Amino acid sequence: MNAESVISESGLQGHPGGTLVDKALQFLRAGPADSNTLARDVMGLKHGPTLVADRVVVALLGADPRVQRLGDGRWALTQLSLGSPKLADCAFAVVDVETTGNSPGQGDRIVEIAVVAVAGDKVELTYNSLVNPERPIPRFTSALTKITQPMVQRCPTFDEMADDIMAALAGRVFVAHNARFDWQFVGREMRSARDMVLSGPRLCTVDLTRRLVPGLRSRSLDSVANYFSVEINDRHRAAGDALATARVLLCLLDLASERGAQTLDDLRRMGIRRKKRGRSALPRSMDDL
Repeated sequence: MNAESVISESGLQGHPGGTLVDKALQFLRAGPADSNTLARDVMGLKHGPTLVADRVVVALLGADPRVQRLGDGRWALTQLSLGSPKLADCAFAVVDVETTGNSPGQGDRIVEIAVVAVAGDKVELTYNSLVNPERPIPRFTSALTKITQPMVQRCPTFDEMADDIMAALAGRVFVAHNARFDWQFVGREMRSARDMVLSGPRLCTVDLTRRLVPGLRSRSLDSVANYFSVEINDRHRAAGDALATARVLLCLLDLASERGAQTLDDLRRMGIRRKKRGRSALPRSMDDL
């Protein structure tokens, strides 16, 4: 197994342009360094404030599984594991986005995003924010989510929060209910905001449910959550849906473990289904949400 395949198994990452990442990795071979040092000696930012230095370094290295952040805030190289990581060692980022529509390629934007970290049996909401989409919010979106234009008018744009979102996702397995939908929106926004292409493992709780609970007629989040006795607070809002999906994920992980899944590869194979020609990466109906 080559280095690229190992990295892709470890967690979500972004690929910024240039060779600064390689330069930073080389610099860290001498030992851990803080954000100010990296910003100064690697990136040439000699007089920036600490907050700016930290944000810049997070954007550069936060998604790279070859780098870890130590308890004292410094950055250091990690030892990559060979092969697919064990499920017990995986950290998951459960994502939910609310959007102006279903077509990111036609200008639809994110109006709310939440990221829930799952490690072991711990579930923690690590990021949650309304987003100014810089375009009108359609009536059907407001009717579904209760998010209105005045609510987002003074909120930050995705560009202003991109570094914090990347830090919440970095090194974790991307998970969502109908993951193709959320992945496309987050990926397009990140590309626009930072010219960064996301890559890494991702899991879809719709597909996992289809394989692990085949008798369930509907795989909407409401139906799956009800099956696992998971309560959804604030349905069709990013934090409420992401937290419910995270708890559904824990139930699915238990089922997968009972059926012999031990590694991330095992789990991903359980979520693979035969593709149909012409199938869209976006939800076809409310049953997919």
